[in-house]
This record gives sequence, structure tokens and C-alpha cells, in this order.
Amino acid sequence: MTTLSLSSGTTEGRQKYIPFTRHSSQTTLQIFRLAAAYRSRVYPTREGGRILEFIYSSRKFKTKGGLTAGTATTHYYASPEFKIKQEKTKSFTCSPEEVISNGDSKQSTYCHLLLGLFFSEQVEFITSAFVYSIVQSFIAFEELWKELYIDIRDGTLSKRINLPKVRKAVLGIISPNPILASKIEACCRELEGLDWFGLIPKLWPNAKYVYSIMTGSMQPYVKKLLRYAAEVPLVSAEYGSTESWIGVNVDPCLPPEDVTFAVVPTFSYFEFIPLHRQKQDYNLVMDDFIEDKPVPLSQVKVGQEYEIVLTTITGLYRYRLGDVVEVAGFHNGTPKLNFICRRKLILTVNIDKNTEKDLQIVVERGSQLLSNSKAELIDFTSHADVLTQPGHYIIYWEIKGEVEERVLGECCREMDASFVDHGYVVSRRNNSIGPLELRIVEKGTFKKILEHFLGNGSALSQFKTPRCTSNKVLLSILNLCTIKRVYSTAYAD
Repeated sequence: MTTLSLSSGTTEGRQKYIPFTRHSSQTTLQIFRLAAAYRSRVYPTREGGRILEFIYSSRKFKTKGGLTAGTATTHYYASPEFKIKQEKTKSFTCSPEEVISNGDSKQSTYCHLLLGLFFSEQVEFITSAFVYSIVQSFIAFEELWKELYIDIRDGTLSKRINLPKVRKAVLGIISPNPILASKIEACCRELEGLDWFGLIPKLWPNAKYVYSIMTGSMQPYVKKLLRYAAEVPLVSAEYGSTESWIGVNVDPCLPPEDVTFAVVPTFSYFEFIPLHRQKQDYNLVMDDFIEDKPVPLSQVKVGQEYEIVLTTITGLYRYRLGDVVEVAGFHNGTPKLNFICRRKLILTVNIDKNTEKDLQIVVERGSQLLSNSKAELIDFTSHADVLTQPGHYIIYWEIKGEVEERVLGECCREMDASFVDHGYVVSRRNNSIGPLELRIVEKGTFKKILEHFLGNGSALSQFKTPRCTSNKVLLSILNLCTIKRVYSTAYAD
């Protein structure tokens, strides 16, 4: 072993060091080839086409023991397997290695967009590890398109790209194309009037689908992506983690909310801890599941929920992944898993127990009330405040558009009333948990959080907004950027 992978650190607030070997790159190549085969049955692509990939490497460093450490995606993009994948699938990324590996995500994004536009007629599909990166790239495009079309027209490169190797690589690819530039300009002026609805099919007319991880904490970004994609299908990417790949999407025609993943038994030795939801004893604060003894892959049952346990070739032994999955069926004898949530409780003050999925449902219901105000929820996170008495939940929202205080009050009340966990409801009724607090943060707050993680070595393609945080630095950013506070009136009667 010569390399360590860093997890994103956004789930538990700290990065984990995971063994990474040549086998890790080989399994990544294997699952990408396997997934491409299933996708090509439903969405056949032209041989020799291009892929608009929003992919990013982060900086590497040496540990005290002399091992190279960096994100798993960084190691993979630098591996021979990444080039082999393009040759075997006959689809080539728009951007050269210099753009992917330069370490400046803003400059990389600009170049990805520029080269994606330059090869727009050849782009067969659009992808990134997480849907967050795609959405953020198109948000940036809304502001950058005038510079981009000028670069296409003149065959130049914006002064915002100041890394010599990147400039040389990109300028070696592009050339002046006034006809394409005029077409891009006309499309963008039309799209501005449509609030950028249908951006993808308009600018990349031959794109067959958008492909990315869209489950779990990525679900809130799918709604935004749907606006950009319009009729272009969204295909959920494979199920895996920094520790190991787990399953492949064998039904790419299914929408992201219905996707299941067929376990590939050779990636790890898989065990499954049966989980039974506990509804009787509300004093069990640490978890709401009762566990049975682990069972192997061959003994799982349809409809049962499990926590995944991994033993890997790279050295992890009976490693509890913390993911809750449900067996939805079987594919040629291997189980198809539906991802439910991260097992770790993210919001708890008293005897209440709310997971990431519970929070997502609540925020979705509350944010629906914004539509009448023509406003949009950009991003969110939460915090269980136990320092004040009684403790209470704080939900932070970044909003695009103007919203009246009355509407924010309705959103806050709706979210507070939508938590169905019995421990929470009882605690709210007897006031052992205080009213939910909604804090509105100024525009760009979640970009500051992103920049904090990138500054600590995370890659943009691996970033996930923490849905709950106790990180003092993040809370400081959120609280300094808070511009409005609203308290729930639910349970006031």
C-alpha cells in the first residue's frame, strides 16, 4: 500500500483515511465499464463522442509515514485506469488532465464549461461524481456565459485563468469559431428569459442523459437540475463509498427517486445487519433500530432493512459503513438495494431521533410554500442547539428571491409540524424542546462553506453539503451570515 484516500469529511465533520491500492482503481474501472454497458442499452451513444465531465482533483500530501494521501477521485483521475475507461467505452472527456488536476476548482469549472461548449455538438452526456457539482457549474455558467462565448468566438482564454499549464493546454485545443459563438449567444439570451429552463438540451443538443449520484444528501439538488435538463433524462450513478464500491444501477431508465443498485459481490465481502425499527421505547436516544446478527449476501430478504458491513481487499475488516438500505428485489441472484439514509442520527436534543431523510422531507414541505413567492431554496443545513434551554433545532436556509416575513413564518411552522418522530412531538408538546428556529443566511453563504472544505483538501467533485453540523467553523460562518430569524408557532396552542 502506497496511498491513502480521504473521505469527504462532510458526513461526520472529519475526514477518514482509507487504504487505496491499485485494486481500488481497477474496481472503479470495472464498475464504470459495467454501468456504461447497462446505460448503452437504454441510451446508446456514438462511438468517439465526448463527455462533459465536471471532475476535479484536490491537492495531495505526504503522511508522517511517507504515504501519499488525497481524495479517492484524485487518485483515480491520475491512474492509468481513467485513460483505459475512456478507450474502452469509446467516450472521451472534453477536458485535458491539466484542467482536471490543477487544484483550483473555479478555474477548472470555467475550462470545463468552455471546452464543453467548444465540443457541444459532440457531447453525448454530462456527468460528475455528485449532482451538486453539475448544479454549481451551471449556476456559475449563468454568470460566466458572456465571457465564455467571447472566448469561443475569438479562440482566446479569459484572464481569470492564470495557471500557465492550464492556459497552454486549453489554448492548444480551442480555435476561433464565430458561428458557434453566435449560436451560443442567441441561446443564452433566450434562456435568460426562461430562467435558464432547458439549458442542457439547448446548448448540448446531442446529450442523451445527465449521469451522477442523485441519492441521499444529493436529492435536494435534483429539483434544480431538472430545470436545467428539461426533457433530458437523469440517470443515477453507481452506489459506492470511499471504502468500497457496492452496487451498479442496472435499470438506468428509472428516475432517481426509484433507483436501486445491484450488489457486485466481488468488490468486497458483504454482510448485512438486519434492522428493525423501534417504536415502543422512546428513551432509546442513540438509535431507533434493534439489530439482529449479521447475515451474508445470500441470506438477505426482500423488504428488510439492513446496515452494510464491509470486509475489503484493501484491509478493512467487518467495517460498519453506517448506510441503511432496503432490499428491493434481486437481479440474477444478487440483491438490489434501495438506499434509505445514513444511520447516524443527525438531529437529537432530548428523546427525539431524526435522520437526514427526516430532515429532507421536512425541508421539502416547508420550501414548497416558497413557490407562491417566486422564490427558491438554494441550500440548507441544520444544527441541534443544546446550549440554550430548552434545546431546539435550527435550520439554515439560503434563498434566491425576496420572501415576506409572513411566508417565512409559515415555512417555519410547517417544518416544525412536519417532524413525525414521536419523541420530538412529545418533547415539543411538553416544551422540553423549544420552537424550531429558521435562520435565513445571505447569498453566497454555502459557497463559503464549500471554500472552507476545499481549503482543507476536499475535492469539489467529492463535496456534500453537511445536512447537520456541530462544526464550530461552519456554525461561525452560518451565524455571521444570518440576516433573519423566524421562530415556529406550531404547538403554541
